[in-house]
Amino acid sequence: MLSEHLLQGTNVKLTACTPHDIPVMLRWYQDDNLLRLLDALPARPRSENGLAEWISNHQKATDSFLFGLRLCADDTLIGCIELDGILWTHQTGWLAIVIGNAEHRDKGYGREAMQLALRFAFYELNLYRVQLTVFGYNHRAIALYEKIGFTREGVYRECLHRDGQRHDMILYGILRPEWEARCAQAK
Repeated sequence: MLSEHLLQGTNVKLTACTPHDIPVMLRWYQDDNLLRLLDALPARPRSENGLAEWISNHQKATDSFLFGLRLCADDTLIGCIELDGILWTHQTGWLAIVIGNAEHRDKGYGREAMQLALRFAFYELNLYRVQLTVFGYNHRAIALYEKIGFTREGVYRECLHRDGQRHDMILYGILRPEWEARCAQAK
């Protein structure tokens, strides 16, 4: 018997992204400081049409999933989680998260959302490995990933040039047995 809500935790839940979410998301994707945490490409604000296309592409894709991250208490959209680049044959995929507004950061929502996304990846999609990259200057994200149990697997040394300085991009990965062992210890 299934005992847990697959996509809902105590404080946050993962839901479909819809066109109704675009006005909220548009504000996040105009914040150049946030954009510089998410992508190695130059910070370029997204348009309403660009966000609509992004959501639509995920809805049609067979190798990616895009979730809205909402508060359970009032259904407020606070972020997004993306599982993409899934290689079904190898049971691997890439994970990314964004918490859009600063007031929703450092409250444990990101950690809970990542756990939900990993549960979905490992138990629903039957993935074996989930990986992600993070820029060396994103200390908050690095601390989160390591706390969840991701292993630092490699470094793309000085691959990013921002504000006249070189920065590393770090590769993290977690395997299903590692995640399951950590979940068992937490109980």
